[in-house]
Amino acid sequence: MKIFKFGGASVKDAESIKSLVEVLIHEQEENLIIVISAMGKMTNAFEKIVNALFFNKNELERSVSDVKNYHSKIVFGLFGDSNTEIFKEIEVEYEGLENFIEENKKDDFDFVYDQIVSLGELISTKIVSAYLNKVGIKNTWLDARKLIATDAFYREAKVDWKSTKEKISKAVSKKEISITQGFIGGCNDKVTTLGREGSDFSAAIFAYCLNAQSVTIWKDVQGVLNADPSCFKETVMLQQISYKEAIEMAYYGASVIHPKTLKPLENKLIPLRVRSFYDLNNEGTIIQKGKKLVPKVPCFILKNQQILVSISALDFSFMVEHHLSQVFQKLHDYKLKVNLIQNSALSFSVCIEDKFDNFLSFYEELKSTYKISYNTDLTLYTIRHFDKASIERVVNEKKVFLKQSSRETIQIITE
Repeated sequence: MKIFKFGGASVKDAESIKSLVEVLIHEQEENLIIVISAMGKMTNAFEKIVNALFFNKNELERSVSDVKNYHSKIVFGLFGDSNTEIFKEIEVEYEGLENFIEENKKDDFDFVYDQIVSLGELISTKIVSAYLNKVGIKNTWLDARKLIATDAFYREAKVDWKSTKEKISKAVSKKEISITQGFIGGCNDKVTTLGREGSDFSAAIFAYCLNAQSVTIWKDVQGVLNADPSCFKETVMLQQISYKEAIEMAYYGASVIHPKTLKPLENKLIPLRVRSFYDLNNEGTIIQKGKKLVPKVPCFILKNQQILVSISALDFSFMVEHHLSQVFQKLHDYKLKVNLIQNSALSFSVCIEDKFDNFLSFYEELKSTYKISYNTDLTLYTIRHFDKASIERVVNEKKVFLKQSSRETIQIITE
């Protein structure tokens, strides 16, 4: 059993899906799980529906229409005939969406988000599955909502590994091609999601539960690069990365690999490849047990829209364990992701990511107890295996707010 994962860029239009077929023909795998993300930027499009439902109902009809038109164009490009079964299947999903919008009484944004945004993966996989069957690549469509069991922590659900392994082991045939969704799971008959970019994690979950031979993530890049080419002019492809090194890079925010993806693969020594669907003869990057990094070069990780917060006690007392415990509890309660920590006797600084737009609520709750100052819209650079030249490359006359280094890693917050 092998696991192939295709992201949104690889199913963004009809031509891309036809290219996916070329990948499958080239690889000639018969014992395969294919994990697929929402098409193109459809996760963003479904997020617009959620935002319109909560904040701007005047945009709701247009947001739903945009999603329908996008998928319809792809289906016409693949099938041509509006009377095909796939049109009916997708229409059922849209009817479910409209019924949910009309009948939902909950004002829990995260819950509603998961019920709506998960449709991107469901529709995507149904289209691809139907097209593969049309061109003679027989496959079975699997519903990840019934296979990946999670808790009810919507938008960042935690996997129940024991239950998930039992469900996947029973449902998946190891003698055929199956197609399923990335990003989504289920809890008590409700949809949950595993966090943005969670499709890589979904592939790792299936691999772990099925003792897969390998996982391959198919992308529009040659492999894992030492920096984001949209931010850095000169990049180097990494031929091999150890599990430990890849986990470090993912922890700091490397966008190629989801942070949760690697640990279950390492636990069973399942290699992960990152390959290009444009260059099928290139083996890309392999992540496995072995050397840290081949070649060994500085690796740059960039995170935008960071908030640097400085917190101190109003009575000028030391920021000790009691205070830190309280602050971290509130960071957890408001789902604020911590990317860097630095403390002194009188103050505590933390660089955070506000994925759920909760920072102002966090600030309002703590400002009566602590003195809080903050800067927004900053950039956090992390350099693994840094040297003097790599630091100069990042700083380059920028204003530096904070710098922190260890033996292997330096982090720099700039404007």
